[in-house]
Amino acid sequence: MSLLRELELSLTRRHLFSRVSTGIGVAALSSLLEAAGEERDPKTSGLKSLPHHQPKAKRVIFLHQSGGPSQLDLFDPKPKLKPLFGSELPDSIRRGQRITGMTSGQKSLPVAPSIFDFKQYGKAGTWMSELIPHTAKVADDIAVVRSIHTDAINHDPAITFIHSGSQQPGRPSFGSWVSYGLGSENQNLPAFVVLLSLANTPGADQPLFSRLWGSGFLPSNYQGVRFRSGSDPVLYLRNPDGIDRDTRRAMLDGIEKLNRMRYEAYGDPEIETRISQFEMAYRMQASVPELTDLSKEPESTFELYGPDARKPGTYAANCLLARRLAERGVRFIQLYHRGWDQHGELPSNIKLQCRGTDQSSAALVTDLKRRGLLDDTLIIWGGEFGRTVYCQGKLTETNYGRDHHPRNFAWWLAGGGIRPGLSIGQTDDFSYNITEDPIHVHDMQATFLHCLGVDHTKLTYKFQGRYFRLTDVHGTVVKKLLG
Repeated sequence: MSLLRELELSLTRRHLFSRVSTGIGVAALSSLLEAAGEERDPKTSGLKSLPHHQPKAKRVIFLHQSGGPSQLDLFDPKPKLKPLFGSELPDSIRRGQRITGMTSGQKSLPVAPSIFDFKQYGKAGTWMSELIPHTAKVADDIAVVRSIHTDAINHDPAITFIHSGSQQPGRPSFGSWVSYGLGSENQNLPAFVVLLSLANTPGADQPLFSRLWGSGFLPSNYQGVRFRSGSDPVLYLRNPDGIDRDTRRAMLDGIEKLNRMRYEAYGDPEIETRISQFEMAYRMQASVPELTDLSKEPESTFELYGPDARKPGTYAANCLLARRLAERGVRFIQLYHRGWDQHGELPSNIKLQCRGTDQSSAALVTDLKRRGLLDDTLIIWGGEFGRTVYCQGKLTETNYGRDHHPRNFAWWLAGGGIRPGLSIGQTDDFSYNITEDPIHVHDMQATFLHCLGVDHTKLTYKFQGRYFRLTDVHGTVVKKLLG
């Protein structure tokens, strides 16, 4: 290939316009920049046009329970199933709906009633399982939604759909949309932080991909920043041996000059993103160690969150860290906790899973409330789908497994404009189909954005000739959920 042809192929339209100094090139570039660039608030770096209305929530903590918690064993009691133990799931209930390849080959789809007891809690009498006694204690502070449904039946497309509004990878994540639109109240920490934990249960190795907190086609500075457990919460943040803070500052100043020269030559906005990310990393060198140092937390805090709160990387420790991030004005805090994909041995595994998550989830609600932060913090707890009423594998009186079930599943929500003590949604006697208040994933996304003061139809970004949004072309705010 000739050098001239190689140069032609490397030129993008942005590069071309940046090199045209007169005439139609300048006009075209000006038009592009005007269409793509909205004015941003210098204090938060969010869009000046947001919020669209008075927000109830300033920040989000999303406690994603990866794998699909069983609504039948946690929030959706079905006492009429007891005498139907082992009977075939009626065709009138299944209605020919698709099931996964893991159970489609079974000769039978036997009904498996939950072996766990349910009681009503709080002033509103919210039904909850014996597996989550700590969550039951905050029943009057949360809203339980039993009638969510999704389009996906397998993990990867389902979790991608929950967090990006599309089953196909490549769209911006929920946290990236919020970061892009609203910016951050703390310029020394990222607007969007991600924390991961792994359950202490067999088979809890379901993968999570970094694209779940990626920025997609939004500028890359809106992607989530993953904090890790251990001495280096953020990779490559610590100065290497022999490099002090003054040397780091001098190095960054030199790199910025080079990047500015490159930006003046090409006009690529990703170069400015790179500059801002270098500066954020420099500020984080001071802010992150203070954030992750729990030595000044009182003993009562660890008693509230449970003994695992002292162990970095556990779900309990991440819940405590989420509270500390919320206190410091981080806009979107995403926790992913694996281990809910219980195709077999569900009774024993879900006990272990709840033992590792129940106390600290409820503690987060209690802790934020007593610090005056719950009213403007939206907490979301839930997985990508639910579980089937029929058993996967061998069914006994004390043991069963459940397959994926997208037709209905349960989440709980708290704070940030959500009506507390509410139970919404009804399902049939088999917890298979929704009979009252069906709520699609896009409806939930629209409602969450509404709590943040954002009209989900107006937070858009033009990419490849089309205006995209988190809710695609769907979504209706669920007004029943709003306080």
